[in-house]
Amino acid sequence: MSRWKALPADLDPRVRQLVVRLRRLKDHGDLSMHRLAAKTGYSQKSWERYLNGRSLPPREAVEALAQVGGEEPTRLLVLHELAAEAWEKRRRGATGAEADEEAASETEADEEFTSETEAEGGEETPSPADGKTARPHGRSLRIAVAAGAVALALAIVSAVLLVVRLTDHGTDNRAATPRPASSAGSFPTSGSAPSYTCRIQRIDGHWYAGNSRTHDAILAQGLAGPDVAEAQCLLRRAGFAPGGVDGVYGPLTERAVKDLQKRAGLPADGIVGPHTWKALRK
Repeated sequence: MSRWKALPADLDPRVRQLVVRLRRLKDHGDLSMHRLAAKTGYSQKSWERYLNGRSLPPREAVEALAQVGGEEPTRLLVLHELAAEAWEKRRRGATGAEADEEAASETEADEEFTSETEAEGGEETPSPADGKTARPHGRSLRIAVAAGAVALALAIVSAVLLVVRLTDHGTDNRAATPRPASSAGSFPTSGSAPSYTCRIQRIDGHWYAGNSRTHDAILAQGLAGPDVAEAQCLLRRAGFAPGGVDGVYGPLTERAVKDLQKRAGLPADGIVGPHTWKALRK
């Protein structure tokens, strides 16, 4: 597993979620930066910026990494749309010097786009005009399809978010009336509305608290909802103190998650993903 640098503290949680998912996908595929560049067509320097939160990866780079890692790209593209919205808001709020520096960084990333072959160390394809490296996806082609791609992406995002909300609603209702379990317990909660309760039960070898049945939701500081409340209840059950069970992912919850990750031998990044959920529910 790669030793990643800590992401910038001021990075928006939505951008942070995308970067963490991309890092894990790279690690899962056991890809070096050189091999990643060769397989996706984006240079090593570009990927270093993308995976360290210094520059937002383009949609095509996210899709290319998903294909290389053997993952269905829809969910990653949804995260990218949310991250792009947050990144644009940050750019509009930046000072003139910061905006110029960010624009220069993204321009440099675009210029470093490469057409390396999938075989590591493969030869580059020269352009018939000037002998320079040919790009697999021409800039003019991307501009030509941009309008249609944006409309299609928005439609996909809306549909996926609707399905996710309906699914979460259905699973939360089922979680409220689980099958009889081998052991059960409850913890008192603190705070005001919205209130969550911890109905700890053991079902099919996994712990549940009655707020969410998720095993793969990505949680990070600044997020809120029943998935966060579920994690807070399970952190309490495991002997860690996330603060009140209020469904808000704050500093106390993040610290409790890091402590759990250290005990479970996971990277202590304070972000709840599939591996951390496994540790919480086992």
